[in-house]
Amino acid sequence: MTSPKLSAIYRYPVKGLSPQRLERVALEAGKTLPFDRAWAIENGPGRFDEQAPKYLPKISFLMLMRNERLATLESEFDEEAQTLTIRRAGRQVARGQLDTTLGRRMLEQFFAAYMKDSLRGAPHIVSAPGHSFSDVAAKCVHIVNLATVAEVERAAGREVDPLRFRANLYLDRVPAWAEFKWIGKTIRIGAVSFKVFDRTTRCDATNVDPKTGARDMAIPATLQRRWSHSDFGVYANVVTDGEIADGDEVVAAE
Repeated sequence: MTSPKLSAIYRYPVKGLSPQRLERVALEAGKTLPFDRAWAIENGPGRFDEQAPKYLPKISFLMLMRNERLATLESEFDEEAQTLTIRRAGRQVARGQLDTTLGRRMLEQFFAAYMKDSLRGAPHIVSAPGHSFSDVAAKCVHIVNLATVAEVERAAGREVDPLRFRANLYLDRVPAWAEFKWIGKTIRIGAVSFKVFDRTTRCDATNVDPKTGARDMAIPATLQRRWSHSDFGVYANVVTDGEIADGDEVVAAE
């Protein structure tokens, strides 16, 4: 049997916007992927304190569960320049440097106009050193098994884009649903160890086509109907420092 492998690596520099694919990435124990959900767009008056950052529920920010129009935008993050470029249908519609007040203001002005029907007030791009705007409070990575995606495709009777699940790491050649047996155990990807600690409960964000923004599926309902739960994917903490890359071998605990 062909060994399980890491098929793809993604990060989401700005919560709710499109992903950035990485061929390889250096990880640190106890942290997320570098720049994963490092920024978020507050939907109107917010409670996020950049001087004392803490976890807030995703409804505080623009996000796909309620703001599917975000999926019609293509975002490109330049790590060295800390710059975000936004395109729609291939045409640049906004650009700004995320680590400057002026750059964030330029992007905020775009979102104020583009998302005006969904806003509770002026949008604000927020961040804090070391903080991640993940859907969970723990600093972790999100892992999805492509064989389990195939099972959902069979249940739904149609193709399911794995990016609907907005994971960081996509695994291939792992038996379907095997990831749920890893809870409380350690797995290794390349030279890095991960402690799997919880299943991912899915919300309506997975119903949105990540390319078109159409709300055209009922993923949580499909999971509930076929498997009597709405969980898909797992969360894991990074245990050891090291680099992972596309094609790395995945070794699961017995």
